[in-house]
Amino acid sequence: MQIGIRLHDTLPLSLEERLKVVREQGFSCAHLALSKVIKEFPVDNSSLTPGLAMYLRKLFQKMDIDIAVLGCYLNLAHPDPIQLDKIKNTYLANIRFASILGCGVVGTETGAPNAEYKYEPACRSEEALQLFINNLRPVVAYAQTMGVILAIEPVRNHIVYDARRAKRVLEEIASPNLQIILDPVNLLGMDNYAQQTEVIEEAIDLLGEATAVIHMKDFIVRDNSLVSVAAGSGELNYKPIIQFIKARKPYIHCTLEDTIPENAVDARLYIENMMSSLK
Repeated sequence: MQIGIRLHDTLPLSLEERLKVVREQGFSCAHLALSKVIKEFPVDNSSLTPGLAMYLRKLFQKMDIDIAVLGCYLNLAHPDPIQLDKIKNTYLANIRFASILGCGVVGTETGAPNAEYKYEPACRSEEALQLFINNLRPVVAYAQTMGVILAIEPVRNHIVYDARRAKRVLEEIASPNLQIILDPVNLLGMDNYAQQTEVIEEAIDLLGEATAVIHMKDFIVRDNSLVSVAAGSGELNYKPIIQFIKARKPYIHCTLEDTIPENAVDARLYIENMMSSLK
């Protein structure tokens, strides 16, 4: 695997300085959320020009760091049609940008049917799923036209909350340019974490073929809720996901999440040691 990190989890420096630190810490790829890490100049839709994409591409290449994910984590189930139109336009702008930037995927989660982007029981309804699919369909079509992979990330509290629902999205849209960011912890909640191995194995079985990127983090149970923490500092059983990578996903981008500058290297070493020790 190629282990990376979210740039917004690194020290709050300029982008070039962040990349130097990331390379020095032994990471080979990164998750780039433009608005979270670039403060030196605007990164709204109108600023995402070919020139900026080429500038950033050369900057990452200079540091020998892949852009594993260009994050565009917006709510494609927003109930306000005006806001939804703005959100769709932002996806299109990021996809155009990605086609020149040379990143692995444009990554997104799957939203909630409210303006606050928070869990409510309606997230699990068939209506919410169809709303998301209908709004996602033209975005994927545009990604396919531009030669870009759009990858959705199932999350327990969002509309696509498990592997079976994610599989339905893949089947209904049926585009080779729609793939999966697989985050084992995001498939877990208080209702199923005790069966985590079965949950992860089901996700691998249903979504493994379409998995383009893997997120690596851990979890603990605190105050009757699941809390995400850095890899190696919680209760996650990494064995099925590491075996999956070794058997089927050579050199896949695996990006750490929920690290801080003080534990990022330890988290990377933990995953690398797991990778080398598991047969």
